[in-house]
Amino acid sequence: MASIDLENQRDDDATAVSIEKLHGVDLSRLESLVRILSTRSAAHASDDLSESDIKLEDVLRRRVRMHEQDGIKDRSVGVMFKGLTVKGIDMSTTSLQTLGEILMAPFRMRETMRDIRHRTLRNLIQDFNGVVNKGEMLLVLGRPGAGCSTFLRTIAGETESYKGVEGVISYDGIDQQTMKTRFKGDVLYSSETDEHFPTLNVNETLSFAADVKAPVVRAGNVTRKEHIEDVRDVLATVFGLRHLYHTPVGNDFIRGVSGGERKRVSLAEVMAGGANLVSWDNSTRGLDASTALEYTQTLRTSTNILKNTAIVAIYQAGENIYNLFDKVTVIYAGRQVYFGPATKAKAYFERMGYVCASRQTTAEFLTAVTDPAGRFIRSGYENRIPATADEFVAYWKTSKEYEEMMAEIEEYERSINPPETLKHLNESANQERPKFAKRKDSPYTLSFWAQFRVLVRRGFQRQKGNKPYLITSLLASIVQSLIMGSLFYDLPSTYQGSFSRGGVLFFALLTFTVNAVAEMAMLYPQRAVVDKQKRFAFYHPAAEAIAFIATSMPIKIIAMTIFCLVLYFMSDLNRKAGQFFIFMLFVQFVTFTMTAFFQMISSFTKTLEVANSVAGLAVVIVFIYAGYLIPRPLMHPWFKWLSYINPLAYGFEALMANEFHGRDLACMSALIPNGPGFADVSLEYKVCAATGSTPGMNFILGDNYMTDAFLYKWTHVWRNFGIIIAFAIVFVVMYAIGTETTSLSGTQGDVLVFRRGYVPESPEDLKSDVSPDQAMAAVIDEKGESGDSSASSTTDKAMDDAIGKVPSRMNTALQMNEVFSWQHVNYTITLENGVERQLLCDVQGYTKPGTLTALMGESGAGKTTLLNTLAQRINVGVISGDMFVDGKPLNSGFKRRTGYVQQQDLHVPESTVREALQFAALLRQPKSVPIEEKFEYVETVIEMLGMGSYAEAIVGVLGQGLNVEQRKKLSIGVELASKPSLLLFLDEPTSGLDSQSAWAVVQLLRRLANAGQAILCTIHQPSAMLFEQFDRLLLLKKGGQTVYFGDIGRNSQTLIDYFEDQGAPKCGEMENPAEYILNCIGAGATAAADRNWYDVWINSPNFRQLTVEIEELHAELSSLPPQNVSKEFTNKFAVSWFTQVSAVTVRTYRQYWRSPTYVMAKVVLFIAAGLFTGFSFWKSESTIAGVQNLLFGVLLSLILVFPLINQMQPRIIQIRELYEVRESASNTYHWSALILSLLLAEIPYNVLFASIYYCCYYFPIAYMRTADRAGYYYFVYCILYTIFWTTFGLGITNFVPDAATANLVSSLLVNMVLSFSGVFQPMDLIPHFWKFMYRISPLTYFVQSLLGDVLHDREVHCAPSEFNVFSPPPGNSCYEYAGAYAETAGGYLNNPNATSNCEFCKWTVGDQYLSSVDIDYSGQHWRNVGFECAYILFNISFCFVGFYVFRVATWKLPKFGKKQKETKVEQTNAPAEA
Repeated sequence: MASIDLENQRDDDATAVSIEKLHGVDLSRLESLVRILSTRSAAHASDDLSESDIKLEDVLRRRVRMHEQDGIKDRSVGVMFKGLTVKGIDMSTTSLQTLGEILMAPFRMRETMRDIRHRTLRNLIQDFNGVVNKGEMLLVLGRPGAGCSTFLRTIAGETESYKGVEGVISYDGIDQQTMKTRFKGDVLYSSETDEHFPTLNVNETLSFAADVKAPVVRAGNVTRKEHIEDVRDVLATVFGLRHLYHTPVGNDFIRGVSGGERKRVSLAEVMAGGANLVSWDNSTRGLDASTALEYTQTLRTSTNILKNTAIVAIYQAGENIYNLFDKVTVIYAGRQVYFGPATKAKAYFERMGYVCASRQTTAEFLTAVTDPAGRFIRSGYENRIPATADEFVAYWKTSKEYEEMMAEIEEYERSINPPETLKHLNESANQERPKFAKRKDSPYTLSFWAQFRVLVRRGFQRQKGNKPYLITSLLASIVQSLIMGSLFYDLPSTYQGSFSRGGVLFFALLTFTVNAVAEMAMLYPQRAVVDKQKRFAFYHPAAEAIAFIATSMPIKIIAMTIFCLVLYFMSDLNRKAGQFFIFMLFVQFVTFTMTAFFQMISSFTKTLEVANSVAGLAVVIVFIYAGYLIPRPLMHPWFKWLSYINPLAYGFEALMANEFHGRDLACMSALIPNGPGFADVSLEYKVCAATGSTPGMNFILGDNYMTDAFLYKWTHVWRNFGIIIAFAIVFVVMYAIGTETTSLSGTQGDVLVFRRGYVPESPEDLKSDVSPDQAMAAVIDEKGESGDSSASSTTDKAMDDAIGKVPSRMNTALQMNEVFSWQHVNYTITLENGVERQLLCDVQGYTKPGTLTALMGESGAGKTTLLNTLAQRINVGVISGDMFVDGKPLNSGFKRRTGYVQQQDLHVPESTVREALQFAALLRQPKSVPIEEKFEYVETVIEMLGMGSYAEAIVGVLGQGLNVEQRKKLSIGVELASKPSLLLFLDEPTSGLDSQSAWAVVQLLRRLANAGQAILCTIHQPSAMLFEQFDRLLLLKKGGQTVYFGDIGRNSQTLIDYFEDQGAPKCGEMENPAEYILNCIGAGATAAADRNWYDVWINSPNFRQLTVEIEELHAELSSLPPQNVSKEFTNKFAVSWFTQVSAVTVRTYRQYWRSPTYVMAKVVLFIAAGLFTGFSFWKSESTIAGVQNLLFGVLLSLILVFPLINQMQPRIIQIRELYEVRESASNTYHWSALILSLLLAEIPYNVLFASIYYCCYYFPIAYMRTADRAGYYYFVYCILYTIFWTTFGLGITNFVPDAATANLVSSLLVNMVLSFSGVFQPMDLIPHFWKFMYRISPLTYFVQSLLGDVLHDREVHCAPSEFNVFSPPPGNSCYEYAGAYAETAGGYLNNPNATSNCEFCKWTVGDQYLSSVDIDYSGQHWRNVGFECAYILFNISFCFVGFYVFRVATWKLPKFGKKQKETKVEQTNAPAEA
């Protein structure tokens, strides 16, 4: 999926009015002030300010003065830690859990118990010491996995996931437990991931953060609304987000702001929380260099003026960023090897014997000393310099810097006054928080109900952003009400219609209960956001849970009201005002209760698969014991108690009593005996053939009917209403408790998961595979370190030796000689409001073989958009311009010959590194290349990327799989494995990496370029050393306008000369050229340039020279004969369709095998539902009730598809999204291969588990056990029906955007086909209009097949309570009076010789019931199999056709009144995907 920056450019200056009113200055002056004050460290915050500076400083300090004037006490704390050690389970590696592992678990119990008993702990971090005073900033440096995140989490009090924390942590004398319980919002941990509600816009996101932290007492006596707007506007201005107020935040799959802008939203959200001490974990990830600097300057300003404390881990810190910090700590393999002033750290390690390489920033140097492959040793120190972490610690603890640190800690302990600090914090917190409706020790600013009000407002905003689900929900209710109402249209007010009336009432409750199950899919994506905001002390998760229910109910009430109105009156239920409103009341309250019930289930389960399994079993229980399928008198005693804890049972009883109370059910056609010869017989000798009848009456009292059949009473209606409310309260409370207590926060650190048999014996085996020629270690002459140029030259030579080395067998593969060029490229999109925006403006440039070209610009400048445009990955908007390969238009093989490394590292989590690379090589290298050669090339890529030690590790997820660096390497490796013969695109390959890892990645790219590969790469925060590895630069400013394209030059001199020649300030000798040029063009959130550098560029001789050069390239290259490109590259896909299907199917089977949670959730649902259904209808007798039990057993086995489809669809959508975002764009394989592989993977598992269900259910219920009957049932249910619902559920995922909508649509469609199957409404009562639906409903034929199989030739004997009792005329025996009738009707007389109380049973064999529901076993037995196969073929066809129609083909609707614009690329002949 192409990532497009959709920035909303509408002016929003009006929102600044309140802030200007409060502070007395416009926002542009605030931005200027931020830049001025942010350059001073804490020690010099007030020094050397000019008079004008002081005036500006007073503006920002105004808040502090106003607080003092109003008596508002501000809070700020420092932190001291001494002897800090954090312990976790020693699980740096573990083996993969597969389905096979689960099945073998009983045989490995001894081994498992031994591992549990002997599970050892390891020190994640050990013996940390230090103090960060209020107003100071601490920089935390270390390699990935060194313990930086653990340290930051521990300081912020997030220690729940660790096994032990030792040592002292003091916040100005306050212990950590007190801070966590009373002042949690004052100490925060901000992770590197951006977790937001993607459908909320930037304004809503920031306003919410400001709202939940708005204090009761506010400076200047401003209103709450003004305060919220002030906070929002200040933060949006500082982070450059004001123009994005109305743009959705988005995520990897939902379009919104750019990645860098999303990171700025995250930073602003944290600052809106007003925390006094924040642990920032890699908070500049995804930001460009200028914005990263501005962010750090903002922290500096905050700490200087507000005396906040910042502890920051930055993985790629430039020199300007580093200089803003007061202190720095360096972590090496969980050990602290330095803590002290940032100005002294470099000298400390240089004195130790290490040398800072030329052009290496201080932060890079401090990180590099902890990397054996990245540090440089001074000559003469080889044998005495510390090398391991323990040796570093030993050196550190004997140093004077360590003594100074311990002395500072002692001074800190003497200076603090804990009681006074606690008193001040309490007084300050009490001013912010309401004086009532809160706990004394609550860490939240707002009371619970105030949080609820704010969350309700946000909930409605989220509802508004989730339009597809809302529209689908409303339409589903309307459609279902119309269908059900017309299906049960104008029900007869006779006994014959009583069963259908019960069906209508049951369906009314069933419909929204099933929809409540579908809603569970919405709850899991939001968990990470709720968990984060809980850690920020924004609100109670319980308040969010209740607010979620409250905000989802209005749309449900509307839907249910429409549903009830249509269904109630169309089906002619009891048309009295009181009865109607009671009906609607119970439908709505039962829906609310069942919604809370399923949300309660989701709150206590970790994954959606498990939740769907539990909910599926709950649905079966709720359906069986609602009282409709099995009336309470007929329930087996061992499960009967379930009906008393089933809210649906109380709702159904109330609806039945409401409908039948006071109603007389006529039964003229159901009188016994009737027919010829009985017309003149007195009514007193007849009886209605119905439950609740009275001899001699031609009608049944509704109250008698429901009492005799169900034990229902009208007097129970309002009792049941109270019980339902009690259930609702319990479920809501439990849901709130589950949400409050189930946490996702915390981690034990990165754990590599290996296939069984490949787990390394020791962590040392996980070292990256670094060959000698790749190592960066060097011995530097001591003279060079003191300033002699020999040091620089030696270091340069060492680095030059370290790059440019590619395995010899790859040199030939990377030899390229084609030039890719583009000219006059423009890209325009149309926003939702109809406004057109140009994202790219007349961009031109080229890449040549063997060159490494950088694409730079600030966040939102259009870097990713340009990359996607050049890579032919744009499918919306209007693209114009020329793109050539060797001066010739692009052909259909362009995508095949390029590689594209996306910014998001998206991979199949269940694959190993080697498998992922082999999959790419197999499907993307030409089919003429032997498989052995493809896989040999994969081994070459593994060697080159240094991934050999974890080649058999599972990709997994962050924390349980590859870490960030390893994922990035895999992303690059996947594209290299495809052998791109023309060009390699990379989108921010160093984002999120530390400086050493970033250097390793760029070093790899440099090696590839030196071997002949052409590379175009966006990059955000390059150091000077990193930046100089590139040959050329394409620099963009906002609007996609080119600012520079050309050579960078040695030491970036060519680039610097251009900007200086155009009037830019001189670049300092120690200044990073990448940061210099971004500052020149005004990049950053608040920066501005003094000129339009786009105009400067197009009027410069460099631009004219570039234009001439490109035109000459086109003229020269186009005249040459075409390159000898293999015809294989003109094909869209590299290998045959059968090869694609084979490879994708093998991978899909592997995914399922390695997803035991998903598979076992299916197994548990099948087994539990089978046993429960089987034993609920245990050994059904051959009575009328037994026949009904057999019928409902079949019905339940069919209804089981509701949870099964709900369980399947989220996984399929997850797999589909990965294909659409990454694999489809690279033409890895045809979409049909994906569909077929999913079918081939799902169907066997489902058939196998359906077979287990069959055994658990078929035999306990006492169906026919002869081979032909049992075999036929197995064939129809376990094979045909399983394939049917699998293909049915898969087909639905084609046209829905997400899992929740898919589940809702599935429920609607299954309800439809189930309604017309003849179970709830017999064929003869279905309105004539809908009889065609009965005939085309697939479930009609499955019901006929299964029900006919179990009831055909089954003898029926009435139980004593099931006989219809009547008296014959005087002088006649029962047989003399009704014998002929019994023979004609097909029933039998139980006491033919009796002269009174004749007992008549209406059935003798199950076929009599079958005929009443239009089932003919003999005539339909195998005919139905043919129909079922036809429906399966239709479903399979729809899976393929539907995917093409809804997800592949591009459909354009005509636009009337204005010219339609199309997506096109001039001179590009890319074929449409098919």
